[in-house]
Amino acid sequence: MTIRTHTPKLLDTPPVPVQAKLAAAWGTLAFLILYIDYFHLYQPGAIDQIRGGEIFVFDISGGLMSIFFVIILIPGSMILLSTTLPAQVNRAANLVVASLYTPLLVVNAAGATWDYAFYYALTIGIELLIVAFILRSAWTWHRTPANAAGPVTTDLRQELRS
Repeated sequence: MTIRTHTPKLLDTPPVPVQAKLAAAWGTLAFLILYIDYFHLYQPGAIDQIRGGEIFVFDISGGLMSIFFVIILIPGSMILLSTTLPAQVNRAANLVVASLYTPLLVVNAAGATWDYAFYYALTIGIELLIVAFILRSAWTWHRTPANAAGPVTTDLRQELRS
């Protein structure tokens, strides 16, 4: 018979850095943008329209494809930038980019038909919630005052002796 001498503690939930939250949110947004566009291809006539050289009312061209690339490049780049930029620049970048990206997400509803109104309302609504999370996280980024340096010591074991 085994006797347990050590009772496990409850799982610890360490705080997640704001940078990681922002990167995860931008990654989720990029993923959803790609999949929402992919699932658009399942709508009747969508592929025929693309084969005819149009997307919605736009002629397919290098310029249009470049715009599509930039649309997904922005959240993809923000994943990297959210984890590498200094805090002040990071906060500002997230606030500016998320604010400018919001109208772009809403414009995606322009191509919606009434048959798919719920689909577009749901997907764009979730995208907007993610952008709101990004804005809130960046806006409320915890600020800590700079601490004055403590006494200079060369003996790093000083605390252990007391």
